[in-house]
Amino acid sequence: MEDTPKQALPDRTLVNAQKTKPPKAPKPAKEPKAPKAPRAPSAPAAPVDPNSMFKEGFLSAVYKEKPAQEITTRFPPEPNGYLHIGHSKAIAINFGFARYHGGNCYLRYDDTNPEAEEEKYFTTIRDMVQWLGFEPYDITYSSDHFDKLYALAEDLITRNKAYVCHCTDVEVNLQRGGPDNKGPRYACPHRDRPSDESLSEFRGMRDGKYKPREAFLRMKQDLESGNPQMWDLTAYRVLDAEHHRTGKKWKIYPTYDFTHCLCDSFENISHSLCTTEFIMSRVSYDWLCDALEIYKPMQREYGRLNVEGTVLSKRKIAKLISEKHVRDWDDPRLYTLVALRRRGVPPGAILSFVNELGVTTSSSNIQIARLENAIRMYLERTVPRLMLVLDPIPVIIENLPDEHLEQIELPFSPKNPEFGTHTVPFTKKVFIDRSDFREIDSKDYFRLAPGKSVGLLKVPFPIKATSFTKDEQTGLVSEIRATYEKPEEGTAFKKPKTYIQWVGSSATNVEARLFSPLFKSTHPDRAEGGFLSDLSPKSEEIFPNCLVESGLEEIRRRAPWPEEEGEKGAGKDAGPETVRFQGMRVAYFSMDKDTTSEKIVLNRIVSLKEDAGKGA
Repeated sequence: MEDTPKQALPDRTLVNAQKTKPPKAPKPAKEPKAPKAPRAPSAPAAPVDPNSMFKEGFLSAVYKEKPAQEITTRFPPEPNGYLHIGHSKAIAINFGFARYHGGNCYLRYDDTNPEAEEEKYFTTIRDMVQWLGFEPYDITYSSDHFDKLYALAEDLITRNKAYVCHCTDVEVNLQRGGPDNKGPRYACPHRDRPSDESLSEFRGMRDGKYKPREAFLRMKQDLESGNPQMWDLTAYRVLDAEHHRTGKKWKIYPTYDFTHCLCDSFENISHSLCTTEFIMSRVSYDWLCDALEIYKPMQREYGRLNVEGTVLSKRKIAKLISEKHVRDWDDPRLYTLVALRRRGVPPGAILSFVNELGVTTSSSNIQIARLENAIRMYLERTVPRLMLVLDPIPVIIENLPDEHLEQIELPFSPKNPEFGTHTVPFTKKVFIDRSDFREIDSKDYFRLAPGKSVGLLKVPFPIKATSFTKDEQTGLVSEIRATYEKPEEGTAFKKPKTYIQWVGSSATNVEARLFSPLFKSTHPDRAEGGFLSDLSPKSEEIFPNCLVESGLEEIRRRAPWPEEEGEKGAGKDAGPETVRFQGMRVAYFSMDKDTTSEKIVLNRIVSLKEDAGKGA
């Protein structure tokens, strides 16, 4: 939006825009030009092959390394928070790898820490997987295997591969080389206790003999290894917490390092795919399966997806919510998956983005602008177009009769006729956006100004502003008077230099929320004074009196737009965020869940390309 130049005019001033100019001398006749060849209609960029990341590169090599007849993968989130944009890559890889190779993928909740788990996280994780278009082969829980895991822990002790330790956290840290792991390493004094003694102590842990942090079951690995994941990791700890599924049955709970590979083995996972932060854990993963002489899946690691310019930490997002900087975990300025869904980002756009990035062993550190551009390209070819004005000004076309009504036919997409068409009534009174009018004209300005003509999209002829009225209190233009420049019969039509969007008197009043980055810098965590000091005061702008043309009702009836991935076949059950469209010359929008029968609320999904440097 452009700032409106100020003019020293009294309030409620009627400005006469007609000026007389001396006649110009006739120009010499020009040589006729050869006719131009017709230009082929432009089409949106073709979508990237949705399976390209499985056909080549890292994931192709992983399959070739172990081309199993039955491919089984798993997505094993901890149910202690909301999934974010980084998790979308893990979902796409694990579920997509199995689907591409005709296999199955489990959704397994790694629910081994009852102190941090809540039912809402279980529900939301499942919803996000399904929203992205994947259906788990089965939904399982690590807690399904608590009895079996406990039996294997006892088995490990009897094999002299585990022992009960009573050291403090400080003592264990020193045994592992100190805070930087570079000091001398030495064995825990309990490491060589007899297996029978450790087994008795472990059963004592199970029966409530010890309080939290008084006893641990540690694996007897290889203290001489250069890999910290082999320095006698904890297998079980005492927790004074009730589990959401097993209740008060257990006083002890297995750790991730003990549970993960064993549950993979129980479920016959062929390819255990995880991020490179677990690359050193592969050795302990293999060690435990070998120590217990059970089936050993193949673990391989890929680079994680990070988005710069935001925060993904649960603790930091919780602070943003508690201090009222954002509404909740689904605030459209956040990059949790529930927030991206509420903002209106289609699930297919996220999958397309992940696929386009490809999969390697290197982490992808992506700026918000790159993600938004991928979303924009996806929306360009998948959603309809409507006319919308954020800050409307009425325009009275004085030379049209009061009863004038002309139905203007508009396509929902100029590039995809399958989207269909709709009509918008063109009457004596229309509305344009405040940014499309200037009180004082200039040579480099091509939209509406006193004495200047502009085209209204799809209206046969342009309008010319003749005068305008200003509000006494605000000093803002409150009404524009114009004429309809329909040429007399036999007179040539002069095409205007610019066309602007408009809406008629039947337009729907809505509230439009325009979101921008929540933080000012690329790395809010590094900001002086902490990430909260980097908050942008301009991350949300609300237009309470926005007007959208009548085609919005049909767009709502025909949602979801597009009908892809987890929104396919949703029909009447589709959420409000599936009502998506391009507000021509403004941005891409979706309907927010705050919409009621009395009030429609729109969220800006992403801006148009033109917004970065919108021409005059």
